[in-house]
This record gives sequence, C-alpha cells and structure tokens, in this order.
Amino acid sequence: MTSLIEKRSKRMIHSAGCIIIGDEVLGGKTVDTNSSYFAKYCFLLGVDLKRIEVIADDEDEIIEATKRMSEKYDFVITSGGIGPTHDDVTYQSIAKAFGLQLKLHEPALQRMKALSKPHPGQPNFSWDVPSSALEAKLRMIRLPIDESRDVDSQVLFVDDSLWVPINVVNGNIHILPGVPRLFTQLLEGLKPLLVPRLSNPEGKGIYRLTFSTPLPESEIAEFLTELASRVEPRGIKVGSYPRWGRKRNAVTLVGKDQELMESLVPEVVKKVQGVRVEKIEDADESSGEDPDS
Repeated sequence: MTSLIEKRSKRMIHSAGCIIIGDEVLGGKTVDTNSSYFAKYCFLLGVDLKRIEVIADDEDEIIEATKRMSEKYDFVITSGGIGPTHDDVTYQSIAKAFGLQLKLHEPALQRMKALSKPHPGQPNFSWDVPSSALEAKLRMIRLPIDESRDVDSQVLFVDDSLWVPINVVNGNIHILPGVPRLFTQLLEGLKPLLVPRLSNPEGKGIYRLTFSTPLPESEIAEFLTELASRVEPRGIKVGSYPRWGRKRNAVTLVGKDQELMESLVPEVVKKVQGVRVEKIEDADESSGEDPDS
C-alpha cells in the first residue's frame, strides 16, 4: 500500500479534482471563489481539471468524495473545514477515509506560535496554560499522518509568512483552508513543487484562442459541429458562448497543440464572420438584442 501511495505522490499530473467543503457555501451565506481560482490555476499549468464538487461539512460525504477523487485524479485539493470549531471536520473525516490517526504536528505548532498574532479578544491567552482557546488552536494542527511514510512529504510549508501547512494525504489529496487569501497564497507557494511533475516543465501547455462574432449561435452551429468533429479527436475543444444583451457572441478553441490551433484561425474567422481577440470584451458592444434572435 505504501509503495502505491509513493507512486501516486510522484506521478505526472494530468488531471485534477476540486472539493469545496462547507455548509455556508451550500446555504448561500458564502460565495465560493476558490474553485474559480483553482480552475484558472490548473488551466495555466496545463492540468485538465475534471471535476468540482461542493459538499457539506459532513463526515460521510467528505469520506466518499475524497476516496473517489483520490482514486480517479492525479491531483486533488480540498478547500474548507479545517478551522478551530466543532463543525470543521475535514481533517478527522479524511483521516477516517484512509485509516489514519490525527497527530499533533509539532513543527506546525512552533510556526503557529511564532507567526500567529494574539487576538485582542483573548488578552489572557497562554500557550502554556490549558484552556478551551488553546484546544481550539491545536485542533487546527492535528493532522492525518501516515507514520509509515516520511512526514515531511505529508506536511508542506510552502510560504514562510504562514503557519498554515498543506496536508497531503494518500499521496495526492492536498488539504487547504477555505479562506480565499490563504487558499490562493498556499496554491501559489505549492506551484514550484508541482511544475516538475507537469507534462510541460515550463508549467504551460493549454492555450485558448477567442473569437468575437456578430452571428447568432444558430447560424454557426453547423460549422462548429463539423469543426469539433475534426479537431476534438486531436485534443482541441470547440466552445460557443451566447452573450445575452450583447451584439457579439464568443467562440473559443482550447487545447495543447498551439500550432494546430493557429492553423485554424483563418478558417474560423471566415466562417463565423468574426475577429480574433485577446478577450471577448475587446470587441464588445452593448445591445439590448437577443444574441440568437
């Protein structure tokens, strides 16, 4: 089993999955921005993000989702549920999913002491005196640890300004906080560790070409269907996006074969009677018209 986990932790990264954990997201109280950031992150690295799920702070759901995604995708991240309160159950749930114990991680504790700022609402807090506040803090650094493996490969400190670690479980599940600032900062810090495992060592590899067209989708549907049948077997995805309230719609080509995509530009421009743009907004015009009327 350990050898399989080691292989999973070192294999090339082609696919990814994202699990957003939080009752507050499902209840509409919090707007999830982390999955959008992660999608762009994967795109820029040339990693194919296959699935994004939003699930509750529920042990059974976390266990099911993490086991399934760990088995199916090369690189999995979770976001949320690792705070100090009773409803933060991500660590304990993932530990249970993979038969691990929660262990107090001493280096994380030392970093927490050094880098966390005293809260004005806890003027009498002490690291040396047992208290409910201390227990709540320690809850955030009791991590799922496989003691048969190197601990340093399971607890990553990727940003010198943060005490928060990225806990890696089963070789490919990366547990991150739900706070957007921490989530994005830690992902950026993780990037240098991922690049050597990408198919393109530069960390690039997926390209997007965008076209602005004045034609409705119904007018270009036949051409786009025919184009997709030719290029999708070669890894190029063809997209069409109506833009309600605007005069121009968008057509995109997305893939890794930049040379092939560039060779298609004249044909696409001609068939959709459009122009190539960096962003669709570059050729945008306001309109009250239905773009498919």
